[in-house]
Amino acid sequence: MTSEITLFVNPTAGRGRGAHAAQPAASALRDAGFSVRTVLGEDADDALRRAREAVAAGTGALIAVGGDGMMSLALQAVAGTLTPLGVVAVGTGNDFARALGMPIRDPAAAGRLAAEALKGGAVREIDLGRVGERWFGSVLASGFDSRVNDRGNRMRWVGGRFKYDLAILAELAAFKPITYRMSLDGGPVREIEATLIAVGNGSTYGGGMRICADAVMDDGLFDVTVVGDCSRTTLLKVFPKVYKGTHLGHPVVTVHRVSSIALEAVGVTAYADGEPLGSLPLTATCVPGAARVLGAGSPTGT
Repeated sequence: MTSEITLFVNPTAGRGRGAHAAQPAASALRDAGFSVRTVLGEDADDALRRAREAVAAGTGALIAVGGDGMMSLALQAVAGTLTPLGVVAVGTGNDFARALGMPIRDPAAAGRLAAEALKGGAVREIDLGRVGERWFGSVLASGFDSRVNDRGNRMRWVGGRFKYDLAILAELAAFKPITYRMSLDGGPVREIEATLIAVGNGSTYGGGMRICADAVMDDGLFDVTVVGDCSRTTLLKVFPKVYKGTHLGHPVVTVHRVSSIALEAVGVTAYADGEPLGSLPLTATCVPGAARVLGAGSPTGT
């Protein structure tokens, strides 16, 4: 393995934490004997192009510094290749890192972990979800949760988990169930009324909301959480339980473990890893062993 690795940085992640995080992460990697090249990019498309060029040129690893949006970009570059991904999570949500038991908002520790993993060959193969040409590592959201995401993204004046809590309250005012057409593993199409359908390769979204609490990232399957048709009152009782994952025991919630899912609904935008994916319909497939992550361990509730 080459000693030159690529630091893939989002300087604006976590309200500027990305820029500050790059230096201690790079220092930890250089102290371990690695040559570090930094890739920024003028925008997301340019950054992804540069990351793909680094992977194609044989970089020893792609170390992503930022939040879930940056991890999503990095996954597009390394998916289906042998290039390992390092995770320096310094964003707002950090759900990808959380699901893998990685350090959160500790760039020096994350840099040391990546360096140790590179030297010791501690690489974990994980599954990724795929929709068309787009890969995702954590959760694909559709329904009430994606509408919350829409609203949360418009809230520029507040950040973190509190933003999602406020967005949830606001969306409740316009709440109504959604008619979905759903097919699991290529089976018959079922029409259901549901509040949301979340497709989990990882367990959390929204900064630690354990919507697919039992999802495992290397079992070859999605955990699909369906919150059925319910009243506002029931939703208000169920949704707070998502932070601990205890919502899965409620009668209105069902979980399916599948390798693929097709979803269709009118007026619903899907999000994957917190990023807009596009309007339904879509088909998501779990691809086993699609990415190699440095130093990834077991999930944590950090």
